[in-house]
Amino acid sequence: MDKQSTTLENTNASSSTQKDVKLLIEYFYDWEEARANEVYLRQPKGGTWKEYTWGEVGNQVRRMAAAIQALNLPERSNIGIVSKNCAHWIMSDLAIIMSGHVSVPFYPTLQADQLNQVLTHSGCKVLFVGKLDDWPSMKDGVPKDVNCIAYPDSPSEADGFTKWDDLIAKHEPLQGKPVADPDDLATIIYTSGTTGMPKGVMHSYRTAIAPMLGAAPILKVGSTEDRYFSYLPLCHIAERAIVETASLYSGGTVSFVESLDTFAQNLQDVAPTHFLAVPRIWTKFQLGILEKMPQSKLNLFLKIPVLSSIVKKKIRTALGLNNTKLLLTGAAPMPPTLIAWYQKLGMNVREAYGMTENGGCCTVSPESDIRLGTIGKPYPGCDMKIEEDTGEICMRAPWVMTGYYKEPEITAKVLKDGGWLHTGDQGEFDRDGFLKITGRVKDTFKGAKGEYIVPAPIEAKFAVNNNLEQVCVLGRNLPQPIMLVVLSEIGMQASKEEVKESIAETLTEVNAQLVNYERLNKIVIVKEPWTVENKILTPTLKIKRNVLEQHYQDNLLEWYEIKEKVVWE
Repeated sequence: MDKQSTTLENTNASSSTQKDVKLLIEYFYDWEEARANEVYLRQPKGGTWKEYTWGEVGNQVRRMAAAIQALNLPERSNIGIVSKNCAHWIMSDLAIIMSGHVSVPFYPTLQADQLNQVLTHSGCKVLFVGKLDDWPSMKDGVPKDVNCIAYPDSPSEADGFTKWDDLIAKHEPLQGKPVADPDDLATIIYTSGTTGMPKGVMHSYRTAIAPMLGAAPILKVGSTEDRYFSYLPLCHIAERAIVETASLYSGGTVSFVESLDTFAQNLQDVAPTHFLAVPRIWTKFQLGILEKMPQSKLNLFLKIPVLSSIVKKKIRTALGLNNTKLLLTGAAPMPPTLIAWYQKLGMNVREAYGMTENGGCCTVSPESDIRLGTIGKPYPGCDMKIEEDTGEICMRAPWVMTGYYKEPEITAKVLKDGGWLHTGDQGEFDRDGFLKITGRVKDTFKGAKGEYIVPAPIEAKFAVNNNLEQVCVLGRNLPQPIMLVVLSEIGMQASKEEVKESIAETLTEVNAQLVNYERLNKIVIVKEPWTVENKILTPTLKIKRNVLEQHYQDNLLEWYEIKEKVVWE
């Protein structure tokens, strides 16, 4: 299919275009009545689970909504949430909606200056403070005039704040079933900020529910038996959609993770029906499996029919993923080789593509037709096209954001020509309408030879090497690009010579597949892993390429001049 002229118009529009759309809070009211004694939220603590029924959640939410209304805030005020995922996160989000205000969640990993930036920009005068690993490094970012409300599991340093339990004890439950206008602002979701100041994406009550109406059957959402496992940041659009929105739509159960140390056990205990993970987590699962069973041994077992089914089930059960009906990946490209590796274990990981601006809902791999190297086909109701000059992917749908908060000029640059959202990603469609991401407009850089280099496809080719966990191609204005890498646990346990030989071999194989100006001059193994804490990764684990470029700009040319093809920092 010719990418220069491709436009896919999807006539099977979602019912979300109708004025009588049912809002998320209305789904909650239904389950509050129909499933009052059934468990909705499950919070782990020290090996046990605290369970909240729909009725109990409703009681706390209604009391907190009444407490918020008693603050006499201006109409449709912005109210913030900063917390790791927990039962009270969802309760406070619902209470904000029920009280008639706007929910503004923030990443729980922000430093003081970053938190101050988004709190000031959003103008929040109330902030829910919950489970946090390092509140002391954040608290100075909260303006003095912000009224903080502490969850029961908030840090001890938050003792001076108004307590959740005290507030709900003080106020009677809000009565009735208050509902806002579908086109009122419901939430402001700040992007993870890969290239600078996070932008506040505005979604109305209509655009918040619209994606689920078309996506539910495709993602197998809709049974009260659905079990969701919540651990990726709820302030991110993907987790908000596939956990909070999906659970409210289906009436299913949400279980949370207690900590990083208990993640594996929590996941096993829950055995979710729906599981979303970013590619880096799928890679970590793979490396964990291969540490216990080398690839050569796994390959042998998978060739023996009787052993194959036993090994596959044992691995899936050990992960806690033996009962899933949806395995999903998104937020960043997942290497086709990794998807293929999981397929051999009987695990069909479906790739989804979306962004905060379109509710995380753009394309998804069909369950019965996962085509490696593509990210699936558009959801019903989603039109897509490829810009002729830049190769940029554009889409429009009833669930596209209403704009960026306080940023009309930036909004006008990405929403134009009759509602088309310009995604910033580059791609092409195959003849059957499957989308392939070819790069990122802003990531594309020009080498010294004047040719444009697109890093993502090059980086994806190195997924075959289990010694590598993180990779990033750089080389703006260098004669040839180079790649920085962080070793995996497997790579760190091997000898330097083994690692060097393995990476050099992969480099030779990859370079043979590239055109001359794309070929990597060398690979540099850096000392320090890239993390959220050192600000090289976003909270959703995307690499901030510009930060790496700035950090290593004085070293790139020096490394380039070294003769060896694989060098250590």
